[in-house]
Amino acid sequence: MAIVRARHSAVYPARFALVAATNPCPCGYHGEPRCRCSEADLARHRRRLSGPLLDRIDLVAHLERPRARRAGGAAGTAGSDAPTLTSAQARERVVDARERQVARLREESVSANAHMDAPLLRRHVALSEGAERLLRGAQERGTMSARGIARALRVARTAADLQGSARTREQDVSLALSLHAHGAGGRRAA
Repeated sequence: MAIVRARHSAVYPARFALVAATNPCPCGYHGEPRCRCSEADLARHRRRLSGPLLDRIDLVAHLERPRARRAGGAAGTAGSDAPTLTSAQARERVVDARERQVARLREESVSANAHMDAPLLRRHVALSEGAERLLRGAQERGTMSARGIARALRVARTAADLQGSARTREQDVSLALSLHAHGAGGRRAA
């Protein structure tokens, strides 16, 4: 990690994962009848997270409040909402995807999609025609910066690896855009 300020810079051997959370509005009940936040309150709340900060966050997940328990099921898990993969199956898919990344990047200075810079992305992320169209559209709409596009490409390549695909397809890019703060219609949350 490099920190550059005015006339000084320092390089530290560090990699970290930032996990952050925020309420959807000041009261925390946006979208529910008990929310009394005005549009001005919502706008002020969203401005607290700057665009440049959000642009550096790879994945944004908008979560809904768990539903009340239903007979015979845990909170939020009744019906068809149950996961389709067991933890062991998910782990196996992640291990397989990680092995694909390591194999693809074996002659590079990195071993994971998350660490690819722009030249490596150009070399190792083969986009389908539909995937290219989606990215171009996001860039033309001005919803994503060059940094945001690079982050979306890394996430899309990982999604493709999880599916065992050699190409980064339209559905992989669509997923990556939906998980980006600005690509997902410009909603701001983390």
